[in-house]
Amino acid sequence: MAFEVIPALDLRGGRCVRLYQGDFQQETVFSEDPVEVAQRWAAQGAPRLHIVDLDGAARGEPVNLSIIRRINAAVACPLQVGGGLRELAVLRRLLDYGIPRVVLGTSAVREPSLVREACRRFGEAVLVSVDAREGLVAVQGWQERTGIEAIELARGLADLGVRRLIYTDIARDGTLSAPNFPALERLLATVSLPVIAAGGVTTLEHLERLRSLGCEGAIVGRALYTGSLDLRAALEKLGGGLSPGAPASS
Repeated sequence: MAFEVIPALDLRGGRCVRLYQGDFQQETVFSEDPVEVAQRWAAQGAPRLHIVDLDGAARGEPVNLSIIRRINAAVACPLQVGGGLRELAVLRRLLDYGIPRVVLGTSAVREPSLVREACRRFGEAVLVSVDAREGLVAVQGWQERTGIEAIELARGLADLGVRRLIYTDIARDGTLSAPNFPALERLLATVSLPVIAAGGVTTLEHLERLRSLGCEGAIVGRALYTGSLDLRAALEKLGGGLSPGAPASS
């Protein structure tokens, strides 16, 4: 599988936004029309889009489902969707909409039995996002830090049936700094699951290093919205893009 450069769309109040280090008080609105943004990234060859319902993450249940459905209908590339997904029925609904991947976060800490059952029912469609601040997992839309080490949580995911994970370094997210390469190296040395990196990805060099470390892909947010990173150029360099109009895959 080619290394994937995955644009992120964070939804809050019906708009496309980015937060600084997951702080809801430090929000930048990049567009009033998330569907148009999704179409823009798809037109540039995005292999998939990473959609986060920030309102849902904070509330514990999806809030922006209608927008997510509109995005899914408007683009050919596949979506992976997270934010407030804490019930099997909600996962089933998203998958029935034709969304190939759903992302769990808080549930991996609070309800591992739900993660196990989701993986049993839906297999590779289920991803878990390990979101960490200073090495410790954060939940409830990143607003609550636990005492659980990210490495320990990740180590147990395979036993729950998880087949792919996302690792987000919250302190790097939205900062245009750099990924937490040492943490990613430790994680990749600990787990045998495919890992998608997130947080601080800003340059082509960052993407190349993540690929060389063995990451399956990288989620990129603010760097694309500010123009620090050109999606089309990154895909041309690294491969893994989807031709506009090509059929979506999982």
